[in-house]
Amino acid sequence: MDTTTAAAGQHAALPQHVRVLAIGAGFGGLGLAIKMEEAGEHDFLVVDRGSDVGGTWRDNTYPGAACDVPSQLYSFSFAPNPDWSRSFSPQPEIQAYLRRVAAGSGVMDRFRFDTSVEDATWDDDARHWTVRTSAGTLTADVLVSAAGALSDPKMPDIEGVETFQGEVFHSAQWNHEYDLTGKRVAVIGTGASAIQIVPEIAKKVAHLDVYQRTAPWVMPRRDRPYTAVERFAFRRLPLVQKIYRTAIYWARETFVPAFTVNPKIATPAKKAALHNIERGISDPALREKVRPTFEIGCKRILISNDWYPTLDRENVDLVTDGIDKITGSAVVTRDGVEREVDALVVATGFHTTDLPIAEHITGRDGETLAQKWEREGMSAYKGATTRGFPNLFFIVGPNTGLGHSSMVFMIESQLAYVLDALRAMSARGITSLEPKPRAQERWNRDIQRRMRRTVWSAGGCSSWYLDSHGRNVTLWPRTTFTFRRLTRSFDVDAYDVSGPVPTTPKAAQTA
Repeated sequence: MDTTTAAAGQHAALPQHVRVLAIGAGFGGLGLAIKMEEAGEHDFLVVDRGSDVGGTWRDNTYPGAACDVPSQLYSFSFAPNPDWSRSFSPQPEIQAYLRRVAAGSGVMDRFRFDTSVEDATWDDDARHWTVRTSAGTLTADVLVSAAGALSDPKMPDIEGVETFQGEVFHSAQWNHEYDLTGKRVAVIGTGASAIQIVPEIAKKVAHLDVYQRTAPWVMPRRDRPYTAVERFAFRRLPLVQKIYRTAIYWARETFVPAFTVNPKIATPAKKAALHNIERGISDPALREKVRPTFEIGCKRILISNDWYPTLDRENVDLVTDGIDKITGSAVVTRDGVEREVDALVVATGFHTTDLPIAEHITGRDGETLAQKWEREGMSAYKGATTRGFPNLFFIVGPNTGLGHSSMVFMIESQLAYVLDALRAMSARGITSLEPKPRAQERWNRDIQRRMRRTVWSAGGCSSWYLDSHGRNVTLWPRTTFTFRRLTRSFDVDAYDVSGPVPTTPKAAQTA
C-alpha cells in the first residue's frame, strides 16, 4: 500500500466527538470500519498504537512467521485474495493483504495511528465514553475494543531475567538489528511462535538451546505453493476460490466433535502427529522428550514439517529441565547446569486471560474492567458486551477464540452483531445499552457447562486457554456456524436500554 494512504489522517487532530470509537486496526478494527462505511455509518474513528494496519500481523515479524489456518479461509469473505502464493500464508503476505484492503476501502481518513488509549471512562449522565489518548481526549457514544487477544506479549516470570547482559527480545518484538549468526542462543518456549522461529534461526546460530516446559502436539504442515493454473483461476473465476474456501471451512468444522464431544475421534490426528515424531527424529531419547503427555487438542495443536528435524540437529539441544534462574550470561536449570548464551529469545505467548486493555476501561460504577474480571473471571454476553460497561462492544471478546478454524470467520460474525446493534440504537432512539444480568449469566453458565466435557478442560493439561480460576475464558466450545447463527442479529430484548438523555433537570421533571 502507498505509504501516503497508510498515513491518511494519521496526524490530523482528533475530533471532539464521534459516534463510534474503535481501538485496534487489525482484522477487527479494519473490518468494522469497512462495514460501518458500507452501512452508511460514517461517524467513526479507529485508533491504534502502532504505525499501520495489521495488528498482530504487523507486529509479529519474527523469522518463519506464518499462519496455521489455510490461506483461503484467512481473509475477509467480502475481500477475497486471489494472490495467495501458498496454501498457508506467510506473515508478509497477510500484512500486505490487509494493507491492500485498507488502501481500497475509502476509510483510512478515519484512522489515527501511533495513538494509544490511556483510559476510557463511561459518563452515565451524558451517556457517552470519555476517552483520553496519547493524541488528546474525545468522547464517543459507543466504544469498540478490537485490540485482540494476541496483542500484548507476556514475559516469563524468571528470576534474574532483567540482569541478563546479552540481547533479550520477545518473539512479537523481534530485533531485526541484532544478527544471530554465529551466536549462542536460547529460545524459551515451544508454542506456536517457537516452532516457526527455531527451524529458521538454527540454520545460522552457532548453538541453540530450546527450553521446553511441555511437549506440544505437532501435526505435519500440509503446505504447498499454488500452481499457476490455480492462481489464474482464483483471479479470473472467483467461484473457484469460493469453492476452495467453502471446502476448507467445512473440513475444519469436522474437527469440532474431537474437541467438544469425544477426544477419541481425534485418534487419526494423534497417529499422524506421533508419526511426525518418528519421521523427524532419529534419537530414541529425544523422541521420548518430545512425546506429549496429554490428550491431543488440550493445548493448541501446532503444525510443522521441520520442527522435529531441527531438534535433531547437532547444534540444537532440547532442554526439559525447568529454568531456575538467569544470570548475566547464562540460563541455569533446576539440575544446576549453567548454559552460557549470547541472546535470549522469549516465545512465551501473550496476555490472553487478563487483557491489558481492560485496565484502561472504567465502567458505570467506577470499577475498571480488569478489576471486575479479576474478581469474577473474564466473561461477556455473546463475547461482545458485559454488564456495568454500557455501549462497550468487543471484537474477539471472551470465549470467541478457536482451536480449529479461522478467527476471521468469528470476527465477521461479531461485526454483524455490532452493526445490527448500532442500527437498533438508531431506530429505537437508544442512548445506552448493556446486557441484562440474567442474560449474561445464562450465556456464560451454558459456555462453562459445555466446556466441562471438552478436551480443553478434561485433556490433562494446563494452557493459556485457562484463567487463574481454572476456567476456559478464551475458546468457543461449539461450531462456528452456531456462533454465526447466534450473533446474526442483535437481540435487544436481552439488554437493559435507555432512551434519549433528558434535557430538563430531574427536579423539574419530578415537579
